[in-house]
Amino acid sequence: MKRWCLYFLMATLTLTGCNVNKEENSKTQPSSDKKVAETLGDGPDVLLTNLNAPWSIQKNGDTMYVSERTGTIVQWERNTMTRQKVKLKKTLSIKAEAGLLGFLLTPDFSNNRRAIAYYTYEEGGNSINRIVTLQKDNDTWQELETLIDGIPSGDFHHGGRIKIGPDDKLYATTGDARNPTIAQDLDSLGGKVLRMNLDGTIPKDNPIESSYVYSYGHRNPQGLAWDEAGQMYESEHGESAHDELNKIAPGMNYGWPEIEGDEQKPNMVNPFVHSGEKTWAPSGIAYFEGKLYIAALRGESLKSYDVQSGKMTDIITDSGRIRDVFVDEDFLYFISNNTDGRGNPDEKDDKLYRVPLSRLKGNMP
Repeated sequence: MKRWCLYFLMATLTLTGCNVNKEENSKTQPSSDKKVAETLGDGPDVLLTNLNAPWSIQKNGDTMYVSERTGTIVQWERNTMTRQKVKLKKTLSIKAEAGLLGFLLTPDFSNNRRAIAYYTYEEGGNSINRIVTLQKDNDTWQELETLIDGIPSGDFHHGGRIKIGPDDKLYATTGDARNPTIAQDLDSLGGKVLRMNLDGTIPKDNPIESSYVYSYGHRNPQGLAWDEAGQMYESEHGESAHDELNKIAPGMNYGWPEIEGDEQKPNMVNPFVHSGEKTWAPSGIAYFEGKLYIAALRGESLKSYDVQSGKMTDIITDSGRIRDVFVDEDFLYFISNNTDGRGNPDEKDDKLYRVPLSRLKGNMP
């Protein structure tokens, strides 16, 4: 049986200023790695097992929902697991990293039973990403309307995270589809953070007129979160290490493929923290009480980043690849992703876990 331990490993990080001027970046010296021999005591609760390449976590009341790349939604309600079919209008892609990715319950889900999904489909020999609405009818989800289509796809780098911001707008991360030049092309939807109304129309106050583009110059962003002041954070895969956490501002260029890490060019924004020569492969992120919680795939950990102190801590390190993290007032939830073709799954992978926030607060440095 696996032993679930909480290791506090202070990672060595390069902190950079997030500005677009030629000002000198403010940096802190890397701190020495430090292990604190503390544990969670009791291990994380395992709520679900045998998930198939899970991607997104959602919660409504006491009911949990997890999207699976294979085209299903898993519901966990009253300790009962139900795998529910999603009926899509297009042929779901089975390419690596593709499929049913982002999944989001609408704010009025309790009444209208509607959700939003980001998925990759195949048509005419091409892979394409789209964002649609879904209607839940008992144990089936049916695609209703298309909010946006034609998001570039390929073998890899789909992006795929969708979140509703504090301004009640829908945000989506899109990858460069392994065609880096499109990240700098404002006429392309690839390599961007997109912003739209919940009906799929373009908000009048978007930074680029008549465009969904909110920020650009992204490689493969997979996480979005906001703090209490409304600051948006984004996680992004670097090309070779140099994975990023960015503070997103409207209309700004985050540099890919022109710069990464500490490299600078005029009018391009550096990440406020990156992994240096290490690799995290960050996916979903969540913000709670001054900390960003980061699901790391290749880094095989759940990380916590203290926004004020700049300290990075590995809080879960023995669950393998981690795809998404979700925080409410009482608990932190995360999903492993060892069945995605790049992990080493055990006989019960993948899993949905739960950790009381009170236990984390008592052990965090």
